[in-house]
Amino acid sequence: AAAAAAAAAALAAAMGRKLKKGKAGNAAQYLPRTQAVRKLQLRLSEFRRLCILKGVHPREPKKKAHGANKTYYHIKDINFLMHEPLLQTFRDLKVYDRKIRKAAAKQNAELAERLKNLKPGYKLDHLVKERYPSFLDALRDLDDPLTLVHLFATLPAEKRHGIPRNAVALARRLSMEFNAYVVRARALRRVFVSIKGFYYQAEIMGQAVTWLVPHQLAQVLPTDVDYRVMLTFLEFYSTMLQFINFKLYHTLGLRYPPSLDKSMEDAAQELSAIMEDLAGVRSAVEGQVEEQSKQLAALTAAEGEKKAA
Repeated sequence: AAAAAAAAAALAAAMGRKLKKGKAGNAAQYLPRTQAVRKLQLRLSEFRRLCILKGVHPREPKKKAHGANKTYYHIKDINFLMHEPLLQTFRDLKVYDRKIRKAAAKQNAELAERLKNLKPGYKLDHLVKERYPSFLDALRDLDDPLTLVHLFATLPAEKRHGIPRNAVALARRLSMEFNAYVVRARALRRVFVSIKGFYYQAEIMGQAVTWLVPHQLAQVLPTDVDYRVMLTFLEFYSTMLQFINFKLYHTLGLRYPPSLDKSMEDAAQELSAIMEDLAGVRSAVEGQVEEQSKQLAALTAAEGEKKAA
């Protein structure tokens, strides 16, 4: 009996211990959203925002160990998010929001205003470089950013829906700058009018870029749309489009951002003001090139006369 027990123990050690369900295999590679939020120590809105900025999407595992009605993320994606510097910034913002609510509850308006001014800011430049290592990669993925930026350029700044005025102004400026480049570079290839708006297609550095511009009509904002998610996409796309506009303008030898005529800007003629600035820059550059060519020709002629003498 003792020998049989020893043989059974040796066989169990050789075969390994029996693992619990969900601890290995395909089920252990995915986490439900609740566990992912708890692991990152974020609120659900902050987790959703971080996933949008980093380009992390939910997955569909073959076996859903925690239930079929759950949203799952890959464990590698969660570990990828844990090393993001914005994670600590979001935690600091959560602390500041808590302090501001506490000061407002105590009716200390001065402290609440001072805390709002001291809230930490952040930039998304490193995320653009991380997601798009080359400029052509950014051009290939430019359709959705342009469509969303042109959409917000036509929307009103509604405080009731949480659409800030500076986001609308930035979207309008970026769309006008890109349209001015397309006109200046003569890159427009196709235009199609539909009930949704105007479809444009331009060829930029060998890449076909297609975007949609809504009709200039009075916009009725639906109430069943989560504008916070759209604003998060807009935040990343605006940073991305600033990089792209900067690169495109410098390929034409133009300065970026263009300086606008204040009177034309006040008269809602931003595109005309940008085109005038680009034309002025181009004429100034051409004038400098022509002047340098004349000076070079004069120096060459003087050297020729010296050699002849």
